[in-house]
Amino acid sequence: MYRLLLISSVLALAACGGGALPSKNQTPTQALTGTAELLEFEAPAARTELFKEVARQSQVQAGASGAVLFPLLQNGEFVAAPGFDARFDLLGAPDAGAPLVLVFATRDPFSEDRRDSFQGLSEREAAELIARSLLFAWGVHPTQPVTVTRAAGAPYAAAWMDGELRLNPAFVYMAAAPTTP
Repeated sequence: MYRLLLISSVLALAACGGGALPSKNQTPTQALTGTAELLEFEAPAARTELFKEVARQSQVQAGASGAVLFPLLQNGEFVAAPGFDARFDLLGAPDAGAPLVLVFATRDPFSEDRRDSFQGLSEREAAELIARSLLFAWGVHPTQPVTVTRAAGAPYAAAWMDGELRLNPAFVYMAAAPTTP
């Protein structure tokens, strides 16, 4: 009886659209355009694999134009940012001490709650470190403050345009996953 009740509950939940459990076979594009918070329920190894795939795609797409995971606006045209290695720790912020001023947009702000999914950081703190690392890796040296915007559901991981870094929170979850050697 218990099994029948459990199975019928799961089927009813799925039929109502409430069965939005994260898929173990998500592609990076599905993860980026979905609800970022669902990635919190993924195992760290699954988020790490998604990050590795995003890093691999960043290397393949580097310099390309069109739909890419890391678009940069250069000379009025969007091109893919330079790729990065999957071993690149985006929480390492290699620009320590550099005069880079980040301003976080107040519309749809990054969460300030500390989470295990961000290795004990808040989403905002992780986003700051990732933003600094990406700008450093891309060779972007702005002289004005950089606005960091939370771009939930965007088809890209991060985009740089006109002094604004649009950062997909799903990518923050991927990049904050513990890396394995």
